[in-house]
Amino acid sequence: MKSHARAVVIGGGVVGVSTLYHLAKKGWDDVALIERKELTSGSTWHAAGLLPLFNVSYSVGQIHKYSVKFYEELEAETGQDVGLRKVSNIRIARTRDRWDEFMYYAGIAETIGVDVKILTPDEIKEIWPLCETDGLLGGIQHPDDGYVQPADLTQALAKGARARGAEINRYTTVLGIEQTRSGEWLVKTDKGDITCEHVISATGNFARKTGAMVGLDLPVIPVEHQYIVTEAHPAIKERKAQGLPEMGVLREADSSWYMREEAGGLLLGPYEVGAPCCYVDSPSDQSEYELFQEDLDRLMPYIETAIARVPAFGEVGIKKVYNGAIAYTPDGSPIVGPAWDLKNFWLNEGHSFGVTAAGGAGWQLAEWIVEGEPTIDMMGVDPRRFGPYATRGYLREKNEEAYANVFTVHYPDEERLAGRPLKRAPCYDRMKELGAVFGSVYGWERPNWFAPEGFGIDADKLDKPDVLLNHNHPAPAADGKVKEVWSFRRSNYFEQVGAEARHVHQQAGLLDMSAFSKFEVWGPGAEAWLDSLVANRIPKIGRIGLAHLLTPSGGVRSEFTIYREGPQRFYLVSAGAFERHDFDTLQKLLPADGSVMLQKVTTQYGVLVLAGPEARNVLQTLTDTDLSTPAFPWLSGKTINVGHATAKALRVNFVGELGWELHHPIEMQTTIFDLLMEAGKPYGLKPFGIRAMDAMRIEKSYRLIPRELSVEYAALESGLDRFVYLNKAGFIGRDALVKRQQQGFDWAFATLNVHEISEADARGNEPIYVDGKLVGRATSGGFGWRTDQSFALGMVRPELAEVGTELEISILGKRHMATVVAESPFDPDNARLRA
Repeated sequence: MKSHARAVVIGGGVVGVSTLYHLAKKGWDDVALIERKELTSGSTWHAAGLLPLFNVSYSVGQIHKYSVKFYEELEAETGQDVGLRKVSNIRIARTRDRWDEFMYYAGIAETIGVDVKILTPDEIKEIWPLCETDGLLGGIQHPDDGYVQPADLTQALAKGARARGAEINRYTTVLGIEQTRSGEWLVKTDKGDITCEHVISATGNFARKTGAMVGLDLPVIPVEHQYIVTEAHPAIKERKAQGLPEMGVLREADSSWYMREEAGGLLLGPYEVGAPCCYVDSPSDQSEYELFQEDLDRLMPYIETAIARVPAFGEVGIKKVYNGAIAYTPDGSPIVGPAWDLKNFWLNEGHSFGVTAAGGAGWQLAEWIVEGEPTIDMMGVDPRRFGPYATRGYLREKNEEAYANVFTVHYPDEERLAGRPLKRAPCYDRMKELGAVFGSVYGWERPNWFAPEGFGIDADKLDKPDVLLNHNHPAPAADGKVKEVWSFRRSNYFEQVGAEARHVHQQAGLLDMSAFSKFEVWGPGAEAWLDSLVANRIPKIGRIGLAHLLTPSGGVRSEFTIYREGPQRFYLVSAGAFERHDFDTLQKLLPADGSVMLQKVTTQYGVLVLAGPEARNVLQTLTDTDLSTPAFPWLSGKTINVGHATAKALRVNFVGELGWELHHPIEMQTTIFDLLMEAGKPYGLKPFGIRAMDAMRIEKSYRLIPRELSVEYAALESGLDRFVYLNKAGFIGRDALVKRQQQGFDWAFATLNVHEISEADARGNEPIYVDGKLVGRATSGGFGWRTDQSFALGMVRPELAEVGTELEISILGKRHMATVVAESPFDPDNARLRA
């Protein structure tokens, strides 16, 4: 075993070996892998080997797409059979909501280049003759989908990695990991130590143990997963004797199972409610090729639906039941990318679909390590999307929930319930009393919208389909009513959100945004440091600026509102979901000379947003600070009194109306909330939620990370011209952005007015066409209540971004005409913001 390496991968499952292979493929031949036992002896060996391309995550969808293509190429490169069988995959739908999900996904698939075919029940029967099609609406098929043999795939990856110079050390146990003063890593093993520049953790079920070696509490706990293999069935043996093709992988999502042929029989894999977490503190040191005792009683409801759909499954005996561990995270997606707080420590963990994701995750992680950034937007799998709140108790609840919801309809407005409420702002109870229907972001409870008293649907009167997975709403309230029904279409809360938006526009509204990420920056080098990071100019004292931290290639990594409080003191605000990501990014860029200090103050300050034409009148009754525009102009800030409390008042908001964000000591929040609500009575002040805010931000063409702003799009492609000063030397990504500008951009940001909408607005990820040709994708969408129009924000080819261009957009499988309109359809001159 070598004593020095450029990078060391820990973990010899398919994910770890793929990471090693891709590092070697990038030209890093001085790399090594350490595996405590034999390759694949953790979870890889008992995986079913399926390659599902279906995923409503933009990041994960691209990772899976790469993997399926790559595995075919790998076999040709290495000459080793990976057991790839492109037998296709069929997902069947029994309900309208499921069909909406499939049509929404089909749009995503088209934008990332994944082939999807729409099938009728008769076509399903033709491909899968053992499947009964009664009650089916139809299905979707991935012709390139199928399965692979996980152990064979891993060995092929190992062969390819070795051929490129990589070293694999089996039966070698990592005992400890330390970072030296030089910044290098020392990986201690029972066979000797390795000094390296980078460490990649791909340890599967051992993720939490590996993380603990370097002080990380990784948000990964495995869950038990069972699948059943039957004896051979005569009908399947006869098909094979006749030379007929395999029937492919069948997924009845509404019953939460997948099925495929296996050795002349059938393999059934349910995702059941009640599957427990396992290996909470990692497996034992002796663990190898380990399975748990099967529990068929837990699977009976799913087995019964499988027999009803495929009677042949019940006509033969069970050969084997596998019950093994699959790693999970709270949202079911893996964690792929840099670890927080540590330099050059990387994570490729939490893979619940590890065989499918291994190729793409290894590819992108290698790009990130070698080139400094990924080539696709990885925010959906970035390890830093979870915060320190994601500890053992939370993980147990959320990971079991994520497992049980693998096949549930992935509604865009769904708010899952496990592990909640967790983080609550002091005004939570007051908002709840006023009818708040909460969502969750980064562990924070946040009002999505407000239900009037008595509003809702009696739980026993909901028209729910007779399928196993028919859950489409949160738990009923104390009055027994369901406040909201989740949907891909305009749902029961649609008009209520509209009423909130109109009220803010006509009078005044109050929004809790305490979940905002907040940081303080100070020190003698603070201004120069920030100026070297962001593309915008640094604001003057007392002023506010919107600034973007770019990637080395000119994409957008982070967005900050910067309020300059003094000569060398700054207050930064960013999206609540990205607290750990943004803080870690800033922290790793701090100068080594100690001239700049950075502190996270998210939980020290609450935020209440007061907005609307009456906002000044409400706030002026509580402060002796002159709030007139000459004294307190737009994009400025001051510390003011709010009655007998205090707040940083920032004249900026995300809804496009007159207003202030009041950033206050969080212990004063209920006082300030009560003062505002009382003072606002004569002016009609009411609370409003995130969904109304989002509807209003779309009318203003305001961008969001990782939608309109992404590492995949140059900052100028995203229309950030007024926030990017190319004549300002030295900021990250400047030179690459200039070069891309000179070469010509591939994309341009556009606001689209979507016509003839009545049931379903764009949500984001819908394909955009001209003359039937794909020319872009929507990034956000919704209905604008102040303009009474439906909009989509998106990225299109530059020549199509001109105002007046006629396009088409597909929403849930239906084409709608759309017209490019000028940016900010509502109040394009910002007269209301400046009022």
